[in-house]
Amino acid sequence: MAEVGAHLTAAPAGGDRPSVFEAVAQDSLMAAVKPALQHLVKVLAESHPARYGSLWRWFDEIYVLLDLLLQQHYLARCSASFSENFYSLKRIPMGEGTRQALATAGLPKRQHWKSLLLLVLVPYLKGKLEKLVSSLREEDEYSIHPPSSSWKRFYRAFLAAYPFVNMTWEGWFLIQQLCYILGKAQHHSPLLRLAGVRLVRLTAEDIQALEKKLAGATSSQTHSFTSRVQLALRKALGGIAFSLSTGLSVSVFFLQFLDWWYSSENQETIKSLTALPTPPPPVHLDQEPSSALLPKLKTVCPLCRKIRVNATALSTSGYVFCYRCIYSHVKAHQRCPVTGYATELQHLVKLYSPEN
Repeated sequence: MAEVGAHLTAAPAGGDRPSVFEAVAQDSLMAAVKPALQHLVKVLAESHPARYGSLWRWFDEIYVLLDLLLQQHYLARCSASFSENFYSLKRIPMGEGTRQALATAGLPKRQHWKSLLLLVLVPYLKGKLEKLVSSLREEDEYSIHPPSSSWKRFYRAFLAAYPFVNMTWEGWFLIQQLCYILGKAQHHSPLLRLAGVRLVRLTAEDIQALEKKLAGATSSQTHSFTSRVQLALRKALGGIAFSLSTGLSVSVFFLQFLDWWYSSENQETIKSLTALPTPPPPVHLDQEPSSALLPKLKTVCPLCRKIRVNATALSTSGYVFCYRCIYSHVKAHQRCPVTGYATELQHLVKLYSPEN
């Protein structure tokens, strides 16, 4: 077992500090990967709801699990996150001066686990909070809850406070980056400060040590079944991580193109260029069991079997329901109850009778 002192190497104190462009670029790298994967899963779920519907519903949890495995692999192997290693950076504990541990030595346990939690858990919780706020805003807009309910007063207060909380959070990051640019701070992100680490560039000794470690892991021979299974798992995870890191340089442009293509501004242009006339209603409904859902009277809601209240149509199928009925159904199942067509809440269209 080599001594800890053997893993130490001299590093220049001024030249190891990454530029703000490198620091911000590695932050935005993972932020571009998730939306692209999310859109891919959404396309699969819309084309095959029965097969990939659960993958779409649990996308956040599946993604955070994969992200956890990926970041754990790179932190343990390279003392850096996936995106930091992609830009040839590493993490070192605060307080290390001219003598820095090699990237292969890993972080101390305290900084390692704090880094892992902040890398994975904070983006996951922030995404969940944004989805919750979006859902509450939709419910508030459509007045699902009675005006006098205490729950409505609570979430209206929450919606009123959230923009200020979010502004404070984003302002904290902006001030930290400005301090980093001016040389007044060692971190460009408050999360690094909370983890007790800072970013530095990889040295030539770091790169040689990483190459040696990779070559040693590849050439090592193990005989026990448990060791072989562990080695196979490490190789599989390492292969996935290596494929991501090598293919990401080519796919970053494609990911940015997807982000532009599916942006809200571009979608308006695409819709205007690809607008088609409304298709006729399905002719096969009379032969399918779903046609039994349709009432004989045109003014009756197919879901509650009562006279429609606050008539609302689904733009994906053209059928009309009570607003409360179809809102609850679409929110729970993401499809039309009559045709089974994939649909979302924004496809609800309020109808107004001539007398109103």
